[in-house]
Amino acid sequence: MSTYKAPLKDMQFVLFDVLQSEKAFADMGFADVNRELVDAVLEESARFCETVLAPLNAVGDREGCKHDPVTHDVQTPTGFDKAYKQYVEAGWPSLVSPPELGGQGIPESVGCAVKDMINASNLAWGNFPLLSHGAMHALLHHGDDWQKTIVLPHLIDGSWTGTMCLTEPQCGTDLGLIKTKAVPNDDGTYSITGTKIFITAGEHGLTDNIIHLVLAKLPDAPEGSKGISLFIVPKFNVSEDGSIGDRNAVTCGSIEHKMGIHGSATCVMNFDNAKGYLVGSANRGLMAMFTMMNSARLGVGIQGLGLSDRATQNALRYSRERLQMRAATGPAFPDKPADPIIVHPDVRRMLLTNKALVEGSRVLAYAAGLAADGSNHHPDASAREANDALIGFLTPIAKACITEWGIECTYNAMQCLGGHGYIAEHGLEQLARDARITTMYEGTTGIQALDLIGRKILQLQGSGMKVFGEDIKANIEASMATELAPLASQLAKIAGEWEVLTREIAGNAMKDPNEVGAASFDYLMYSGYVVLAHYWLKSARAALDANVSEDFRKAKSETAEFFFARLLPRTLTHAANIRSGARVLMQMPDERFDA
Repeated sequence: MSTYKAPLKDMQFVLFDVLQSEKAFADMGFADVNRELVDAVLEESARFCETVLAPLNAVGDREGCKHDPVTHDVQTPTGFDKAYKQYVEAGWPSLVSPPELGGQGIPESVGCAVKDMINASNLAWGNFPLLSHGAMHALLHHGDDWQKTIVLPHLIDGSWTGTMCLTEPQCGTDLGLIKTKAVPNDDGTYSITGTKIFITAGEHGLTDNIIHLVLAKLPDAPEGSKGISLFIVPKFNVSEDGSIGDRNAVTCGSIEHKMGIHGSATCVMNFDNAKGYLVGSANRGLMAMFTMMNSARLGVGIQGLGLSDRATQNALRYSRERLQMRAATGPAFPDKPADPIIVHPDVRRMLLTNKALVEGSRVLAYAAGLAADGSNHHPDASAREANDALIGFLTPIAKACITEWGIECTYNAMQCLGGHGYIAEHGLEQLARDARITTMYEGTTGIQALDLIGRKILQLQGSGMKVFGEDIKANIEASMATELAPLASQLAKIAGEWEVLTREIAGNAMKDPNEVGAASFDYLMYSGYVVLAHYWLKSARAALDANVSEDFRKAKSETAEFFFARLLPRTLTHAANIRSGARVLMQMPDERFDA
């Protein structure tokens, strides 16, 4: 059976030693958010996740959600409703929301640590409140007074949940092709008609109401993405004073049968002249939706982190217990009939790969959360601008790379267990199946890659990369005077190569537009390994002075050395792929693919 223990020591090390968040919080005006408070939040979250959510993970996978075609209701797995009630009663939904709206005002970076634990404990359950956080952001930045004073507080306290309704049967990423219509009513509302698919938590009985944020087109809307508007469509109609009325004309037509996240309701939602309320300005819906989507993208990246961590914990435990063969250098445990498999080099390769990717990804995810905090709360305008550029740059890397590594880590963990990893008893195969979806929803890895190179680098002239580059330079300079100088020199070299590669892609794109798409995936992964190299050097340097045990300190430096020696060279392949150009991808005619 798969178990989970929150890695509080590493979480605290990342927040306070690597990222120096206590000082950052003070600079941003979080006067009351000190280490004592954050430690208390993390410890209580660990208790909830370990004792309430983690035991339900296998239950959700085994039972799944059930859809009633007559009533259109969706029944969640046994225990999910009670767990959600405890979640709300403990105040977790309001953790990172503004105090003036009923929130607790805890920084987003601390919320990332809480999400880390939730996702490791029970990813499918965590999907029910996941999109509420993004809906809060969308309404906070784009909603009108009624939406902020009546709808938003219910999302913040968790009594209502939110969804994001974008995809349609004929339309995925290219949202300009949506067909859902919004017709104005005399009372200022709109009648929404259309079908949306793949809607996470689109229907359930965990809350009093569900707030759907729906993309639709007005009758006179311009063609394409410039003609998209965003609407609130509640499951139950809401009066001006916030009281819940009759059922709105929005129903769940079916739920998808998936290879993973069985406990999460992935719904087909039908809107049949449902009452809706415009969010923001007409035909400007994408701006509001991207506010929600970017929050969700970082959240999905943290899903990959949580799954990787839980899988690694269980693989490590098994590798210490499973006896098989003898160490190549002779019996490591002569008193046992065989040695535990952790003595074998290939098992250690997989465990160290996972450790390097998990702990490095944790720094990346929390750093992105801290950049979001700075973007929203720093008193200095230039600092807010720099953090905004940084979070924009880090988001596609965090979402795509951490989830791609999540697939690698969960499969490495399965390999450590051998045949036991393939069967349901140990729970590793569930984690591997669940991990597959994280690279797809909220934008596939390919979409994130295009966002990084096409928008964040070329269109925005690499503003976020420049901010990140300054942090790399400071890290290298500070590390040169330590025992980590060889790693710092290695990082300096590859950071320089990264800049050259970026300029090459930009130059090639001027000659052939296909060069951007041809390079995008490999450029994304190349960037991910450079980013992790930076954070591993930073982690190893922080451990030199941190109040940690000698074993912890050595583990950080040894894992950093492993990352630089065994994982960072993967960039060589990605660079070669980029430089092979678009021609080798585009020269074959479509009809020749099945020749």
